[in-house]
Amino acid sequence: MADAGPLPPGAVHAALPHDSAVAHVAGSARYVDDMPEAPGTLHLAFGLAAEGHGRIVALDLTAVRAASGVVAVFTAADIPGVNDVSPVVHDDKLFAEDEILYPGQPLFVVAATGNRAARIAARLAVVEIEPLPALVTIGAARDAGSVIEETQRMARGDAETALAAAPHRLSGKVAMGGQEHFYLEGQAALATPGEQGQLHVLSSTQHPSELQHLIAKVLGLSHADITVEVRRMGGAFGGKESQAAAYAAACALVAAKTGRPAKIRADRDDDFVMTGKRHDFAIEYDVGFDDAGRIEGIRFDLASRCGATADLSGAINDRAMFHADNAYYFPAVEIVSHRLKTHTVSNTAFRGFGGPQGMMGIERAIDAIAAHLDLDPLDVRRANLYGPGRDVTPYYMTVTDNVAPELIAELAERSRYAARRQAVDEFNAAHRVLKKGLALTPVKFGISFTTSHLNQAGALVHVYADGSIHLNHGGTEMGQGLMIKVAQVVADVFAVPVDRVKVSATRTDKVPNTSATAASSGADLNGMAAFNAAETIRQRMAEFAAGHFGVDQAAVLFARDGVVAGNERVAFDDLCRLAHLGRVSLSSTGFYATPHLHYDRATHTGRPFLYFAYGAALSEVVIDTLTGEHRVVAVDILHDAGRSLNPAIDLGQVEGGFVQGMGWLTTEELVFDDRGRLLTHAPSTYKIPTASDRPERMTIELWQRGRNVEPTIHRSKAVGEPPLMLAISVFSALTQAVAAVAPGKGLPTLDAPATPERILAAITELRAR
Repeated sequence: MADAGPLPPGAVHAALPHDSAVAHVAGSARYVDDMPEAPGTLHLAFGLAAEGHGRIVALDLTAVRAASGVVAVFTAADIPGVNDVSPVVHDDKLFAEDEILYPGQPLFVVAATGNRAARIAARLAVVEIEPLPALVTIGAARDAGSVIEETQRMARGDAETALAAAPHRLSGKVAMGGQEHFYLEGQAALATPGEQGQLHVLSSTQHPSELQHLIAKVLGLSHADITVEVRRMGGAFGGKESQAAAYAAACALVAAKTGRPAKIRADRDDDFVMTGKRHDFAIEYDVGFDDAGRIEGIRFDLASRCGATADLSGAINDRAMFHADNAYYFPAVEIVSHRLKTHTVSNTAFRGFGGPQGMMGIERAIDAIAAHLDLDPLDVRRANLYGPGRDVTPYYMTVTDNVAPELIAELAERSRYAARRQAVDEFNAAHRVLKKGLALTPVKFGISFTTSHLNQAGALVHVYADGSIHLNHGGTEMGQGLMIKVAQVVADVFAVPVDRVKVSATRTDKVPNTSATAASSGADLNGMAAFNAAETIRQRMAEFAAGHFGVDQAAVLFARDGVVAGNERVAFDDLCRLAHLGRVSLSSTGFYATPHLHYDRATHTGRPFLYFAYGAALSEVVIDTLTGEHRVVAVDILHDAGRSLNPAIDLGQVEGGFVQGMGWLTTEELVFDDRGRLLTHAPSTYKIPTASDRPERMTIELWQRGRNVEPTIHRSKAVGEPPLMLAISVFSALTQAVAAVAPGKGLPTLDAPATPERILAAITELRAR
């Protein structure tokens, strides 16, 4: 990128607050439910299936239609287009027709004069169902051969031969549950009818373009007839990538049918029951290694509960395979992935998108190797890291940006790993009831959509004659700070303070055909698209200034104290006015497509990622062997954000991601009954981390030597998802703490989440060996 002169306060790399921070604290940031309601607005509620898998014999909605406040009730028969709101495979119906696939599946929608009236009426339906067998667990689906797609295999080298020849060989397994997104703002949408059948839809969604396309399909309209808008979401974490579609489509259907605005705000219990979760996994490994713990061959068997429909499970399970290596080199490897169809709500995208589950398998295997050889687990991890001559992944991508060894070494030294490990051993020798564990684990996370065509973005920038700047792009804001980062990029191009750049809501009629804000790529994609748009305008302005002041264009520089043209200096505002009078276009679109990506899914080979983000975390825990309870005593994190666009935002993402990952692995437990009903569908039974669960001491730093070897926007790196996987260090530390109960008996059998019950069961099993 061209040198734009001295950076003004608030340009890139500055630690600026979130653009909506004050509004968040003051309660003035507007979400879907905060928007003023037009007269006649209808409020919606879904009628959900209370029963599990079954055939619909009769659906009597007489009492629903007669209920107080009800204006209309719509079912699949009322859809003018296609009854489909799926992202990929066309198997997610807006409303069930003949068969109920899972409890909580929508059967109809009620439109009433108020939210409470709609919710009350939705529960009055009389549904006659012929129960059918329900496959609920991974084991049951696997035994029945129930899959959403055929088993996938990724391999490099001859794993079986390497396993047979290895000096040591171990096999084991680990299971991990799913996770509820628990965004603060629930699913919400508001559809308003316009002229000639057009609709405007305000939605809490990560993927406005996909909603536009799906709503058009449901209503039998063109994409141009639908405008989807989102200014911000109150959290999403992947749960509003595909899951927002049913809510927005139902609102659009009602608005189209009645000619009145239609709004839905999901009740938290209904939101829990109706929307997908993180995929739960069962992973088995077979690993061969030498006396130093270096892996010579390994085989993984991954099985996940995908739910009743495909949703995004294909890509999620693919990414679990991509990250089965984490930061480690395998000379010979085979990874087999089973994608199982169950009669439960369809699981979906969640921060990490399968990567965390894949990493859990190898980290458990590393811990098992260390226990078998009586080695420090960190030494085994270091012995297996990628390095020179050991740099090809299981999918044949060469790792060219490996900084894991030096980052880990720096964290180990900063955090006094060796001394603290000795202190933990001494503590455990002196205490019978309380036991401590310590673990340092790395993260290597690939950045790009693994579906290659999604790696594109657009932006629209206007520079007004008074020098103010309007920014629009295809990314969505869900609290992660995307808008302020992209605004910083644009401000830097013109060398103006960032408060000159006004961010506007993401709209499909401004920037079309966008990808979801997901895969940690929001700033990479939209930042570069906005840079390209702004740079186009800057070049036009520079060309005009050169002609106006009679200098070479190379002599025109944009600096914080104005635009320099030879010996002339003019304020940015004044140059904008001059350019406007000179009939120079001060508006431009920008586009960016991630380079170098190629991937053959049939063979699972290629380069699915532009680069990798790295990090490492050291976690220290203590468990009570009488109750199974635990505390995370201290956490030290060193994370690579490249040349961070905004260190304040990135540090917040690291901390939030870590705590969310910690919740997944320790307290957040999803429980289903034998018909597939979710029993933990409220905060009373589903426990996310609270402020008191935060580690007593957290030291989080961005790696100062970080720099992206790829030409990303200002050499930054993505930071949305990778930090979540740093929390695997907590689970590994808990495993070490349980192992300390009975030294010499090997690695305990501990699955995630590591609830007090599971910790006690692991202790009991270990002592009984």
